Amino acid sequence: IRIPNTFVWDFNFYQMSNLKTLVNQLESYIANYEKVNLAVSHSSIGWHIDHSLMVINGIIDQLKKSNPENYKCRFNFNRIFIQSINKIPRGKAKAPKVVQPLEPATATLLISKLEIAKNSLVDLETLNANSYFTHPYFGDLNLKKTLWFLNLHTNHHLKIIKDIAHNV
Repeated sequence: IRIPNTFVWDFNFYQMSNLKTLVNQLESYIANYEKVNLAVSHSSIGWHIDHSLMVINGIIDQLKKSNPENYKCRFNFNRIFIQSINKIPRGKAKAPKVVQPLEPATATLLISKLEIAKNSLVDLETLNANSYFTHPYFGDLNLKKTLWFLNLHTNHHLKIIKDIAHNV
C-alpha cells in the first residue's frame, strides 16, 4: 500500500517544523564554535555543529538517491528501543567515519554547511514517503522514520552543545 505524500506530510508537519527549528538553534551557536568543556565532551561546539550538519546533509542526499521501490520495513530492536525512550544515551555509540569532521570547524565552513542543510530540508518535501537511507544501527529508515531520527540526533547534539556553552 502506498501512502500519499500529502498524508505523510500532514502527519509529519511537526517533525519537519521542529527539525527546521533545531537547525536554526545550531546556527545560533556558530559564534561559540571554538568552545570546549572536557567535563561534557572532548569535542568543541564547532565539532558537534559540523557533525550534526554532516548527518543532515548526508542523510538527505541518500534519501534523494534511494529507490523507494526497494524500501522494506523490517523489525529492528535497536530502533524500537531508542524510539521507546526517545533519547540517544551519551557516550554509547560512535559516529561513523563518514560523518566525523576531518578538520577543525571554522565559522565559514559551518555557515556553508548550514546553508546546504537549509536548502536540503526544503527538498525533503518533494520526496516519496518510501525514500530511505540505511542507518548503521537501525537499518533502513523511510522518510517518516528519517525525520524522527534527524530530530532525535540533532536534539542530542544540541543538548551537548548547550551543556558546553553554559558550563564553560
